[in-house]
Amino acid sequence: MGEISCSNGINNGNGVNGKIHPLTGYRKSCWYEEEIEENLRWSFALNSILHTAATQYQDIALLDTKPFGKALVIDGKLQSAEVDEFIYHECLVHPALLHHSNAKSIFIMGGGEGSTAREILRHKTVEKLVMCDIDEEVVEFCKSYLVVNREAFCDSRMELIINDARAELENRKECYDVIIGDLADPIEGGPCYKLYTKSFYELTVKPRLNHGGIFVTQAGPAGIFSHTEVFSCIYNTLRQVFKYVVPYSAHIPSFADTWGWVMASDSPLVLSPEELDLRMKHRIKGENRYLDGKTFSSASTLSKAVRNSLDNETEVYTEGTARFIYGHGKHCQE
Repeated sequence: MGEISCSNGINNGNGVNGKIHPLTGYRKSCWYEEEIEENLRWSFALNSILHTAATQYQDIALLDTKPFGKALVIDGKLQSAEVDEFIYHECLVHPALLHHSNAKSIFIMGGGEGSTAREILRHKTVEKLVMCDIDEEVVEFCKSYLVVNREAFCDSRMELIINDARAELENRKECYDVIIGDLADPIEGGPCYKLYTKSFYELTVKPRLNHGGIFVTQAGPAGIFSHTEVFSCIYNTLRQVFKYVVPYSAHIPSFADTWGWVMASDSPLVLSPEELDLRMKHRIKGENRYLDGKTFSSASTLSKAVRNSLDNETEVYTEGTARFIYGHGKHCQE
């Protein structure tokens, strides 16, 4: 759980000397602190707490941090930061849309922050985008406070649905060129791991893809040590469902780790850096800040240790044999 600690040692009445939860208010000389794993915590200095709220599903805080600018925290877990969120969202969105020959219809599972939609709507080929998030209050919060995404929410191509993403996909008759999982990390005790299972990919996601369609999901930490938590298992699970599967990763400074994504399809996912750059030039409005052809080639060239783990991974994600990341993750959109 993320906490805010103050150097003056004030006891704010919550029973923890010098510890202030994001919902309790701001004190001078405060630091945001998040437990990444046992015996390892990540902290950074705050300028102020800009806003807090509690929804039916989760607690939200918008922090003004000194190293990363505005940062969105949900249930004590950093979701994205102003300075580097573009790395995560460009990596999540653009490889799949660019590898598709002509991506017109897109479905986002989750994505309430609006940044995933923002990146998708930069693509000139996109005619329809459905964003399905379970928490309306989070969406409204992000509309109000994350100015960078306001234009996306007003785009006539986007249909915003407040619902359980799994149920929405199951109940819809139409199919999509690309389905994107901007979902919670699988955490022990939560229902979200069900959205990473073989049965979900096989029975819910794949049937909703058009011919040549592509599925991509965020796949948790992918660092030299952390990739065995869930990244390798998600990769191996998708290999049981799709013919072509591409894992890739990038370092996210505010996450204090390398992050992973997995792209999957029954059509080949092989484009040269030059072809990717050409498609970016013709299809995407404006310039990417992080991703180009060479960057994706590098991102999908994993280290020897990670490649060996993925090659030797045997576990398939099921509801009975699930792996979890440490601690609290992003709120589940199931």
